[in-house]
Amino acid sequence: MKRAALVVAAVAAALVTPTANAAEPVRFATFNASLNRAAEGELLADLSTPDDEQARKVAEVVQRVRPDVLLLNEFDHVEGNAAVDAFRTNYLARGQRGADPIDYPYAYTAPVNTGVPAGMDLDNDGTVGGPGDAHGFGAFPGQYGMVVLSKYPIGQVRTFQQFRWADMPGARLPDDPATPEPADWFTPEELAQVRLSSKSHWDLPIDVGGRTVHFLTSHPTPPAFDGPEQRNVLRNQDEIRFWADYVTPKRGDYVYDDEGVRGGLRPGARFVVAGDQNSDPLDGDSNGIRELLHAPRVIDPRPGSAGAVEASATQGGANETHRGSPYFDTGDFDDESPGNLRIDYVLPSAPLVPLRSGVFWPTANDELSRLDDASDHHLVWLDLLG
Repeated sequence: MKRAALVVAAVAAALVTPTANAAEPVRFATFNASLNRAAEGELLADLSTPDDEQARKVAEVVQRVRPDVLLLNEFDHVEGNAAVDAFRTNYLARGQRGADPIDYPYAYTAPVNTGVPAGMDLDNDGTVGGPGDAHGFGAFPGQYGMVVLSKYPIGQVRTFQQFRWADMPGARLPDDPATPEPADWFTPEELAQVRLSSKSHWDLPIDVGGRTVHFLTSHPTPPAFDGPEQRNVLRNQDEIRFWADYVTPKRGDYVYDDEGVRGGLRPGARFVVAGDQNSDPLDGDSNGIRELLHAPRVIDPRPGSAGAVEASATQGGANETHRGSPYFDTGDFDDESPGNLRIDYVLPSAPLVPLRSGVFWPTANDELSRLDDASDHHLVWLDLLG
């Protein structure tokens, strides 16, 4: 009996302790930093000196929260690592207003679909070209890109930039309401090329103390700026569903990555889904996040902040009619519509153990509230064991 008890204890310890020498919690975070610019090359120019005020605020938020693994959304992609290296060197490696510098020896960035011309009239406005006819809405290739920074090694990444929307079983394809045929917003020729990801979906294996945690990152399109076809609402929902299928055994068998490798995540693999999902469980124009929140093994740590509660009460407007608690809001948007929403997520899988979580949204009487305008989103963080 004693031996059996020892075996049970050992198994339990293994579930919550990465290794004997790596028992410290690991902090994962996501931050839509709004480090996007109106023209190609502007972000790199801004980051090439240590003087950009917004970048300094973004860096200070990161330095105050000090995540170990961080996804930055809306960081314009530049071929190579020039912009990422400039941000690390000129901002993160310099203490901002009393905060300690922070070092990320590992970084990953890759091309995204925003601004990549499709060569087709995808928005059906009668002309070809411009942001609405790109594979993802953007004025130039790489606008609103993504970056992952990590204190832990990053393994072989799977990217899904070119996965076609029509190849998702039960795809919620938009419909032209002026015609009798269903789901015919796109022509057959367009459907053969239209991509699901408005930016990309990445599976980054992070080596944490000898164990792999798959960091599943994305940034679905906002479910807004639509006509009656609801092209963006439907795309947002399917971009979120991609991860729900990917982490569910057998449901992700249809998935293929940019190297042609098929299949979803290996059953039992540890993962953390992160990113600006542009979807609130109860309010706003898309509630597609519910599908991911209810996926097998997904844990919702429900991070929040007092600052979000204060902002909702102070700003009023649409916030007064929301069904969800403002405590969980992460985005500070137009007071009349849609109001503040919970749209940024860090969602771990069992058997990872969430210890603490939060949203960096200081209240007005906090000296750090001067950082609240770094972006219209607030950094979301989560401490994990396992």
